[in-house]
Amino acid sequence: MSRINISNALLPKYKDVVLAVDIIFVIKIPYLVIISQHIKFITMEMIKNQKQATLILALKQIISTNQKGGFKVKDVIADNQFECVQGALVDLGACLNIAAVDEHVPEVEQCVKTIKERVHSIYNSLTFKKMPTRLIAEIIYASVYWINSFPSESGRSRTLSPKPLVTGHRPGYHNHCKLEFGTYLQTHEVHNNSILPQTVGAVALRPTANSQGGYYFYSLGSGNIQQFPNVKN
Repeated sequence: MSRINISNALLPKYKDVVLAVDIIFVIKIPYLVIISQHIKFITMEMIKNQKQATLILALKQIISTNQKGGFKVKDVIADNQFECVQGALVDLGACLNIAAVDEHVPEVEQCVKTIKERVHSIYNSLTFKKMPTRLIAEIIYASVYWINSFPSESGRSRTLSPKPLVTGHRPGYHNHCKLEFGTYLQTHEVHNNSILPQTVGAVALRPTANSQGGYYFYSLGSGNIQQFPNVKN
C-alpha cells in the first residue's frame, strides 16, 4: 500500500469534518455507523452495548483517526440517543447536533443502505449453510473496507477514495486484491516436527492494509481471526 500526500488545495477546504452517526442492529447486535459528510469515509464498528462510555470511546477513536489525517471533527449529527455524549464531544472540540424527533440523518441513512446491499451480496454468494456471528461481522467490515477504497460519486474527489484521504494510504491491486471474501485455503499453524497436520482450513476475509499484501483469515479450526503479513497467489 502506497502512502500519498493530500492535495494542498483539498485539505484546507475540507479540513473541518462533519460526522453523521447512527446505530443499527444486525442479528440483534448493535453496530455504530459513522460517515463524514464531505469526505465520505465510513466507519462501522460492533459495540457491546449502547451505554454512554461505549459510545464515547468509539467516537474518540474515529475523531482520533481524522486528526491523524489532518482533519478536525467540528460537528456530529445524530438522533437523541446520542445526547449522553454531548459533554464529551465538547471536550474534544466537537459540537453535537441532534436531529428532531422522527427526523432521519440522510447521509448515514444512505450509507447504511449501501452497506446492507453489499453485505447481502456477499452473504448470498457464499455456500455456507450456517455462519457464526463473528463471520457475519467480518462481512460487514470487508464491505466497508472496499466502499472506502473507491472514490465516492458524492465525495469531494473523483480520483482519491475516502481511505487515502483520511489515512494517507492507497490500496493497490497487486497487494490487496488477491483473495475474494470467503475463499477457502490452508493456513500454517504453530506446529512441531510431529506427524500432526501443519495447516488448517481457513476462510479469507479482507486485506490487512499493510504494504506486504497481508490478509485476515477466519480459522475453521479455532474460530479465531488470524493475520498473515504476506499472501502469495
